[in-house]
Amino acid sequence: MNLSQRSTVFLDAMGVGPQWLLRARGAAQAVEEVIDEEAQAAVMPETAPVQEAPVAPPAPAAPSTETAWFDNAPPAPSTAPALKQPAKKVTPVQRDAPPPAEDTSWFDAVPAAAPPAAARPVTARAPATDEEIAAMDWLELHAAVRRCTRCERARTRVAAVPGRGDETARWLVLGLAPAAADEDSGQAIGGEPGQLLDNMLRAVDLSTQGGAYVTTLVKCRAAGTDGGELPPTAGELAACRPYLQRELALTEAGLALTLGGVTAKALLGAAARGKVLRHGELPVVATFHPADLLRRPEDKGKAWADLCLARTAHAGRR
Repeated sequence: MNLSQRSTVFLDAMGVGPQWLLRARGAAQAVEEVIDEEAQAAVMPETAPVQEAPVAPPAPAAPSTETAWFDNAPPAPSTAPALKQPAKKVTPVQRDAPPPAEDTSWFDAVPAAAPPAAARPVTARAPATDEEIAAMDWLELHAAVRRCTRCERARTRVAAVPGRGDETARWLVLGLAPAAADEDSGQAIGGEPGQLLDNMLRAVDLSTQGGAYVTTLVKCRAAGTDGGELPPTAGELAACRPYLQRELALTEAGLALTLGGVTAKALLGAAARGKVLRHGELPVVATFHPADLLRRPEDKGKAWADLCLARTAHAGRR
């Protein structure tokens, strides 16, 4: 009996094709049914396509707007407040505030933030030492003067007043202490006395823009009960002396011009007009304070003689 082509292929694949004999028509039909079932479940013809392992992956499908598949995904950690939370009891302080846009009760468990820096106690800065002042540049020196606490004047002053002028000056012009107007302006020997001082310096071809640096022996004002300036004590002069020494070192000035008899005595211990004195190796000439010249204009001639002496002393030192 002839077999179908598909049956013959299957029997050949199993190695029993030539030996298979069919004796009855019903047996042949039964065999073919068995072959059909087993062929579909076991061995497929080589010409049949293999669907389980496609040669190339299919092209990606277009994104779908359907998001129902996401419902079974594990929930992500929440980074936003819950939409619905039990109402919180409002404190008296909160009643005055506008109602929040959303419930923020989830934030209650967050650790409290550290207080801002401005709310923390401010630790007082230790006074600068003599060695620290001796190593300062101009910016550091002026900053140190403004925050200085080296003597008792720091407790009552309105503001400390650093020097001003040419930082490579030839002359260091020295007053005793800031006046009330100097505290207000933040400038050593300012106001009307400062304007007169500028005129005096111009008469010898100097200015605070070129050649002259103006400062004081002590950098803070101390007022008496009558509102006037108190002269510095020996301890206050000693506390401020490192600032003056640093100003001299930074400017490398070749002469000091002291304003007022008290200033020269505080610097040198003794002083006299009309003479070239010495602070170490530095020539010093004493003259009138501009505030005194405003009260006694008749002394301006003597002050001019002092300026000429200072110019000669400085020229002889070069």
